[in-house]
Parts: sequence; structure tokens; C-alpha cells
Amino acid sequence: MQRRLKIGVLYSRVRVEEKWIFGAMEKRGIDYDRLDDRAIHFDLEKPEAWRQYDAVLERSISYNSGLYALRLLNAFGVPTVNTAAVAEVCGDKLMTSAALAREGVPQPRNATAFSPEAALEAIEAFGYPVVLKPVVGSWGRLLAKINDRDAAEAVLEHKSTLGSVQHSVFYIQEFIEKPGRDLRIIMIGDKALTGMYRNSEHWITNTARGGSGELCPITPEIEDICLRASKAVGGGLLGVDLVEHPEKGLVVNEINHTMEFHTMQPVSGIDIAGEIVEYAVGIARMNYEG
Repeated sequence: MQRRLKIGVLYSRVRVEEKWIFGAMEKRGIDYDRLDDRAIHFDLEKPEAWRQYDAVLERSISYNSGLYALRLLNAFGVPTVNTAAVAEVCGDKLMTSAALAREGVPQPRNATAFSPEAALEAIEAFGYPVVLKPVVGSWGRLLAKINDRDAAEAVLEHKSTLGSVQHSVFYIQEFIEKPGRDLRIIMIGDKALTGMYRNSEHWITNTARGGSGELCPITPEIEDICLRASKAVGGGLLGVDLVEHPEKGLVVNEINHTMEFHTMQPVSGIDIAGEIVEYAVGIARMNYEG
């Protein structure tokens, strides 16, 4: 008797998105396992234990845990959503910027330095204000808007003193006077599924930081830039963040490979979790039938 197609869902915590994804799996009668990344382990001498899965959907909160799990799964020959290569690029702002620049996709002006002295020189070349971001991080955390040289010197000294590998990379971005919002567009393969304006009086507009969601129609311009951005990082299941630049028009700010959608799903009226599951099933089916 031929076995059934089987999917693994790798997660860190059961948030509302994971509840919706599990529900969509069960609604469709899909054979799946919930894989808590805090409880699983990988034995490199027993890769066949993971080959029971025709695909694994990665929803880890930790970038490192998710990335290393994807690397191992891909090395074992297990298809994943997204691939390790895509996760590596999207989870690192500098890698994302490099990929976008390589393909000529519009983005905010940015620069990178590896010492406080070089970072200060780059900031001064930009002119104030600028935004200093960690290369790895989400939810708008550890972002700093730097308004003058005194603030720049203080923040650079703090990052240098913290001393971690991530804090030794200084990612500098121009400050954009946004119209009180930015855009989050969900890409599934080559399709712009739906979009949302994230409105806020604060310059950080993430809904995790109190921003509110409003439906954003998918225009040909939005679809084009998001498709180009998706292809630049390797494609898959992505959340593309856009900013309306006063001179450049739409630019790509960031790309998320394990995006949240607890605000987007009710705002859009689209079963995003169901669409994610259908996409993962499609990847699994190609492996199952291949």
C-alpha cells in the first residue's frame, strides 16, 4: 500500500498563525507532524528519519534555529518552505540588500561598516537623520533613528561595547519621511496574494509595535516590484515590506521569510494560512511524485 503524503511544520511557539496553519492542515485531511524546534534533534547518521516528510514548512521564531534546521533538512534531501538559501538571505538585512542591489531592485540607500569609526564616517556622508539597524532581527527591535553626531557616537559606542557578532556589523540606512505608513505584501511563488498598509504615527510602523492594518490593493506597480524582489532572493513564501519614498517611489525595505499574518488575514478576508498550506502541499507533492 502506497504511503500518504506527509508534511512537517517546524515551529517555536503556537501563535495564532500556527493555529490557523494547523487548522488548515486538518481541514484538508493532510497527514502532518508538529515539530517543536526546542524539542527535536538531528542525528547526522540517521537522515532517513527526516525523509518521512515530503516537505517541511518552517515557522521558527529563532532565525538561527530555523536556518540550521533548514540547512540540515536540505542536506538530507528534504524539500522545505522556504529553502535554507532563501532564509539565509532574507534573515540578514545586509544579504537582502546585496541581493536586491545585484538585481537592480529599488531600495533605500544603505551602507555597511565594521568599526564605529567607519560607521560614523558613513553616517556623516549620509547626513542626519539616519537609521541604524541590526542585520538580524525582527518586529522593529533595536532600530535607532540617529538625529545628530552626539547620538551617533553614543549608539555606536553602545553597540561596540555590547560586543556580539551582530553588533559588530553596522548597517546604516537613509531615514525616509514616510506618509505615516508602509506596505506589507504577501508573495506566494510568483503571485502577490494580498497586501496591507501598516499605519502608525511612529516612524516604526510594524504592527508588533502598535501599527494598525488596512487593506492595500495590489496595483501592477506593487506586483512588479514585489515579484522582482522575490526573484532576487530566490522566491517562495515571502512577506515583502515596501516604503513610499518621496523621490524614488516604491522601494523594498525588507523581505521576511517566516512572516506573521495575524493582522493581515482578517484585514484581507483571505485565508492566508490555507494558501500557505496549499503552497507547501504543492512542494511536497512534487517530491512525493518525483
